[in-house]
Amino acid sequence: MELFDLMAEHGHEQLVFWSEPLFGYKGIIAIHDTTLGPALGGTRFWNYASEADAIVDALRLSRGMTYKAAIAGLSLGGGKSVIIGDPNTPNREMVFRSHGRAVDSLKGRYITAEDVGTSPDDMEFVQMETEHVVGVVGGSGDPSPVTAYGVYRGIKACAAFRYGDESLAGRHVAVQGVGHVGYYLCRDLAAEGAKLTVSDIDPDRVRRIVEEFGATAVQSDAIYDVEADVFAPCALGAVVNDDTLGRFHFDIVAGAANNQLARAEHGQSLEQKGVLYAPDYVINAGGLINVYGELERWSPERAKWKAGEIYGTLLRIFERARSESVSTSVAADRLAEARIMDSRQLQRSFL
Repeated sequence: MELFDLMAEHGHEQLVFWSEPLFGYKGIIAIHDTTLGPALGGTRFWNYASEADAIVDALRLSRGMTYKAAIAGLSLGGGKSVIIGDPNTPNREMVFRSHGRAVDSLKGRYITAEDVGTSPDDMEFVQMETEHVVGVVGGSGDPSPVTAYGVYRGIKACAAFRYGDESLAGRHVAVQGVGHVGYYLCRDLAAEGAKLTVSDIDPDRVRRIVEEFGATAVQSDAIYDVEADVFAPCALGAVVNDDTLGRFHFDIVAGAANNQLARAEHGQSLEQKGVLYAPDYVINAGGLINVYGELERWSPERAKWKAGEIYGTLLRIFERARSESVSTSVAADRLAEARIMDSRQLQRSFL
C-alpha cells in the first residue's frame, strides 16, 4: 500500500498514526480538507480485518465529512478517526484517553465526536486529554434524533420530487438497521402514517420497532427483496452494490448509512433503474449539524431547524442532476466542491 498515493487520490492533507501498546490503543486520524474550517468527524471503534482496511476506511469517511459539511453550509472541514480493536471491550478509559492525546496533538485541526462503536461516555474519557471533542455528556447530547429528523425530512423531499406530494402517509418504507438513528426514523415515519418493514442483526431492536410502531419484520438479507416505495439503509455502508441492485424494487433510496454506494458508478446504476437516490452525506448530515451546534452554542431547536434544511438542499441537488443529466450523487459532489473552491478564494486552510 502506497500511503501518499492513497492520500493524493482524493486530496487528503494529513494522516496520523498513534500507538500506545500498553493500553491496546492503535488509532488512525485522517484529515481530508480544512478549507472551510477545522476538520470534524467522529471516532469509529471497529475490529478491522487489517490495518490497510482501517486506513482506507478513515480516508474514505474523512472525505465524506468534508463534503457533508460543505453541502450543509457549515464552517467545518472533514476528518475521521478509527481505533482498531474490539468495540465491546470493557477496558475503555485508557484506550480513549490515549485517543484524546492523539487528537490533542493536532492542536485543534481535528475535532472528534462519537461514531460507530463509541458513545458519549467514551468522549468523556477523550475530554480528559483534549478540549477538541464534542458530543460529551451535557453537551449537544445524542445526535441520533436530529440525524433521524434530517433523514425523515430528506425522504419527504424525495417523495415531493418523485411523486409530486411530500406526504408519507400510506407510503411503504423498508428500513435496514434500527439502532439509534433507525429507531427515531421509524418513530417519525410511523407518526406520519407510513407503512414500515424493518430488518436488523439484533432481534431485540426489531422486536421493539414491531411492538411500538406496528412494523413488519424480515430477515436481514431479505430487506433487499421487499417491494416498497422507499429503501432507507441505516446500518453500515456499501449496501448498493452489484449483488443487491438487481433485487431492488424501490422508487427511492434514502437513508442514514454512510457510504451506501459500494462504488461511485452505482449512483449512475440507480439512475438507470429509475431509482431516485438521496446522496448519503447530504441526507444524514443531521448528526454533524447537531455537534456543530454544540460548538456554536446553538439551542436544540435551532439545530433541528438546520437539519430540516436538508429538504431544500436535496431538491436543489435533484434539480441540478436533472438539468445537467447526471446522477444525483455527481450533482451533490459538484455542489459541495463548488462551495469549497469558492471558499479557497476567501481564506486560507485552517491551521
